[in-house]
Amino acid sequence: MDTVEDRLAALEAQVAALSERLAAAPPTPPAPEGTFWALDGLKQRLPPDGSGAVLYTGTVRVAGQHYDWQYGRTVDDLLAADWTELASTLSALAHPVRLRLLREIIGGRQSTSELAEIEELGTTGQLHHHLRQITAAGWLRSAGRGRYAVPAERVVPLLAILTAAGR
Repeated sequence: MDTVEDRLAALEAQVAALSERLAAAPPTPPAPEGTFWALDGLKQRLPPDGSGAVLYTGTVRVAGQHYDWQYGRTVDDLLAADWTELASTLSALAHPVRLRLLREIIGGRQSTSELAEIEELGTTGQLHHHLRQITAAGWLRSAGRGRYAVPAERVVPLLAILTAAGR
């Protein structure tokens, strides 16, 4: 059986080895310069004769979770789509209580009992009504046992919509 001194010496050796590896690692390259570095990257990937594209991307850390997301569509695809099909998805966000619920759930309050403690969200019946609405629209997912989560693939899009709405 190893003594405390032996275990401590082994731990110190591991920390020293890790420190050496970190010191030898190449430095992180600086962020691209220029105000429109993301836009410039998008333009480089588009055909010159196209009508353009829309891209949104984000890296988000909230409530101990990390989300990386990127999505884009060409303008031709967007203009050809039936926008009326998006009405229910967008209208689910058009209520102050639903927006508050999404903010609270992203922030870590994920159980109906935690959410019911927030007076501004209304009665338990109203709370469940709003949870059903935003779940049906795909902005929430039941995580079982009265818990809800914003699906990982919806976190950055939701924040992008809020960013656009704030102008």
